[in-house]
Parts: sequence; C-alpha cells; structure tokens
Amino acid sequence: MATEKRDYYEVLGVERSATDEEVKRAYRKLAVKFHPDKNPDDLHSEEKFKELGEAYDVLIDPNKRAAYDRFGHTAFAPGGAGFGGGVFHDPFEIFREVFGGGGFGGGIFETFFGGGERAEDRRRGSDLRYDMQIKLEEAASGAEKEIEIAKLDTCDKCKGSGAEPGSRTITCSTCGGRGQVISSRGFFHVSQTCPRCRGAGEVAEKPCQKCRGEGRVENLSRVKLKIPAGIREGSRLRSLGNGEAGTRGGPPGDLYVVIHIKEHKIFQREGDDLYCEVPIPFSVATLGGEIDVPTLEGRAHLKVPSGTQSGQIFKLRGKGVTNVNGRGRGDLFARLIVEVPSRLNAQQRRKLEEFAELCGDENTPLRRSFFERAKEFFK
Repeated sequence: MATEKRDYYEVLGVERSATDEEVKRAYRKLAVKFHPDKNPDDLHSEEKFKELGEAYDVLIDPNKRAAYDRFGHTAFAPGGAGFGGGVFHDPFEIFREVFGGGGFGGGIFETFFGGGERAEDRRRGSDLRYDMQIKLEEAASGAEKEIEIAKLDTCDKCKGSGAEPGSRTITCSTCGGRGQVISSRGFFHVSQTCPRCRGAGEVAEKPCQKCRGEGRVENLSRVKLKIPAGIREGSRLRSLGNGEAGTRGGPPGDLYVVIHIKEHKIFQREGDDLYCEVPIPFSVATLGGEIDVPTLEGRAHLKVPSGTQSGQIFKLRGKGVTNVNGRGRGDLFARLIVEVPSRLNAQQRRKLEEFAELCGDENTPLRRSFFERAKEFFK
C-alpha cells in the first residue's frame, strides 16, 4: 500500500498564506538540515530531502500552487481532479500559447499577466540579501567580518551540468535541439521556450543524483566582508558573485549585505558626530578642574572652567566618526551634567550652609533673571 503524501505546507512548515519569500526561507533552512551529505547515518534523510524538493517545486510555482490549493495532490496525478477531469492544465495556457514569449515582440501575456522570464534572465543566479548587526566601534573604525549563508551553489559532482559524471547530454526530443517549440491556434503559430530543456536544446541522458539534474545544490557558504570605516545605518555592501549560482553555466548573482548598527550604551551618533552626557561633581563645576571624557578610542581630558552650568556642551574636535568618503572626521560633543550630592554628613552640611550664607544672591544670575521675568506670577 502506497504511503499517503503529506500536505506540502506541512512539509515546509509554513502557513497556507505564506509568501514566496517565506516558502524559500523555509525550504532553504530545512534543505540544509536534511541534506543527505550532512546526515550520512540517517537512512531517511534522502527521503525527507526529496519530499522537501517536491513540496518546494509546487508551492514556489504560482500556477502549480493554485492547482494544489484547489485540488490537493490529485491535481498532478493522471486522471486526477484537475481542469477538465484529467491532469491539471494551466488555466492561462491558452494565453501563453497565443500571446506568450517568442511571438509578438516578447510576449503580450507577460505584459498583462506578469508571468515568464527571458531565457537569458533565467541563466543568472538570484541576488541575496543578508542583514548584519555591527557595533558602533566597528562602524566608526571599520572591521573585517565573516558571515555564513545558505545558498544554491554549483553542484560539485556534475559541475553544474545537471548530468551524472560520464553521462552524455543528448538532443532534447521535445524540441529537436532548437530550444523552442511551436504551437498553433488557428492561423497563429507561436514559438515558445521548450518546457523540457528550458531553451538549452539538450538534456542530460542520466540526471545527476546529487542535484536531481538541477546543476545546483544547497550549501552553507562563508563569505568574508570588509566593513569600511564610517559606514552608516542602512548602508548596503555588495559582494560580487556571492549570490546564488547561475543555471547552465550562467553567472552567479550578487550578495547584498545591509548594515544595522547596535545602540550604544554611552554614545549617540548623528552623521559623523558623537554625543554623550558626562556627570561631574558639584565642586568641579563650581571651582573648575580637569575631567576624563570617554571616546571610542579610550579617554580624553577636558578642562572644565569654574562656574560651569549643568547641561553645558563642550566640543572635542576630531573625536567623532571617520567620514566614509574620507572627508575628515566628526567631533564629540560632551554635555556636562552637574551632580548634586544626595547625602551630606553633619560637617558637609554645616560647611555648605556657611557657603550659602556667603554667596547670597550675588552668584545666582540665572535665578535672579528668571524671577525677574516671572515676578508677575507671584503677585
């Protein structure tokens, strides 16, 4: 008795409303997990890997997915519940045959229904995106990073040909080696890409067992990146050729790394400038002195003039972030916060009271100015 097929959505672990991108991510993650090469002792890994591939092939294709959502597995079985009572037929096939690629300047169907790709576009591998978090220190001074991504690489067994080593390629019997098939509807004769060889004109006599004739396999790849000094939030780095491998010898896609900078516990960044708050003792603010201010490289010394008020900002030139285009370096702005003692012993309190009596109102110009402006509210 044949084993009943599992639901394709269950196989990939996605909801029925999953987007194409969610389907791709789920497949890539599980394909790496169950790849036979990574599970040599698991007798069921190859079966699971094939099941994943079958589910992905259906759910990533809009027409196959629509048929599956309506008829389930019977949509692809001979005599199943597809259109017309037989195997599933694409409801838009008539449009493809009459208006599709190859005829009428590239395909009216593609223009109106958004389907299809040019053969040369299919040969290039897909571009990939990777979101990377780095520290502010790394963004400021630059860094070298190595990331690990799951992507489709050229099959090392068949070298991308899709054929078993030693197996030859033969002329496609469907198109006779032309890569195109011609269909007729009345007086229309429309040329289309061959569905069997996908325009190559040749097929493998014996498909590669490792990649199932695709010429590409899922691998975990390590990519080294150089982060330039001064890079900003949201910047994109392009790594040429580190996207997915192309098909039938086509060029690989590119990898785009989007930079996200972690929030720093001390500094805030605005452009190439840095901002921070530095608490100072009441005595230093009053008498003046020298304090240490943190920078991304360590510490810097700042002379505080006597009578410094809380909230006053001092600039440390050149202590900010290097400009990513090499246009100098930003500054560090330190906002001094005068810290008032929260506890006083008896002697400190007595001395402070004496100090207050000696000062009177002469040394509080801001306070006197404020009450002068606010006196009408105290009537």
